[in-house]
Amino acid sequence: MSEIDPLGPDVAGPDPLGPDPRLAIVLDVDDLELACLMAKAVRPWMGVAKVGIELFATAGPDAVRAMIDLGFEVFVDLKFHDIPTTVGRAAAAVGRIGGRWLTIHTAGGVTMLRAGVEGLAEGSGGTAEVLGVTILTSERDRSPNVLAERVAAARDAGCGGVVCSAADLTVVRNTAPRLARVVPGIRLAGTSPDDQAWPATPEAAIAAGASMLVIGRTVTADVQSYAGVQSHADVQSYADVQSHKAGSEQLEQALARMAERARLLAAAIRSLRPQETPGSS
Repeated sequence: MSEIDPLGPDVAGPDPLGPDPRLAIVLDVDDLELACLMAKAVRPWMGVAKVGIELFATAGPDAVRAMIDLGFEVFVDLKFHDIPTTVGRAAAAVGRIGGRWLTIHTAGGVTMLRAGVEGLAEGSGGTAEVLGVTILTSERDRSPNVLAERVAAARDAGCGGVVCSAADLTVVRNTAPRLARVVPGIRLAGTSPDDQAWPATPEAAIAAGASMLVIGRTVTADVQSYAGVQSHADVQSYADVQSHKAGSEQLEQALARMAERARLLAAAIRSLRPQETPGSS
């Protein structure tokens, strides 16, 4: 069988302006080979790869290195929350791997966040930044006061940015205007919000001040469906994918649809303002 072409025959070629550094593809799978196929499919349009807990638990640092080898900046989404010494040491280890961003919970407070910031800077030689996770969708207290306190903690600890919903962007900008604003829950217009409580279209999020958009199932749904995973709550294996990767027509079609959605998403925000690397303003 021939090697899979992630783009397929009907998808337009790479954007002449290159991958957009404001777009991060979510690779929430437990198979590094599949993650690489997904990443290759969107690489012409998306400049950041998000390695989360699931993929990191499966492949460890190799997952980060693989995305770097493909040309991505890597968003390591491990959401550290522990005592400051542990967070600092773990962050230093992530920095040595080569990640560009690392998530740490702002609920842990300024001291813990600062330990993470300092550890990551030490491990990366100052090239990586911490993103403070503000409020999870599962948290009951989403009051503006709690949000403002957590954003202020990220600011005071020296974080490079925060992760927040599109609905929280005004509070974040008012509290810490210099922090990068990383927004998950992005959905193309007319698609299902899935389990996102505060979804937003890419155009609306960028217009509201998002620095980076975290793109998951609005682009990856077909590939995840192919692998038999219908939601993040499913505890299923991607082992059944192994025998099909070498030349599955179904997987090739799923990757082509994924690439096309990435192209549409990049086109949707390209004209809103010039490309700007998150955290550079």
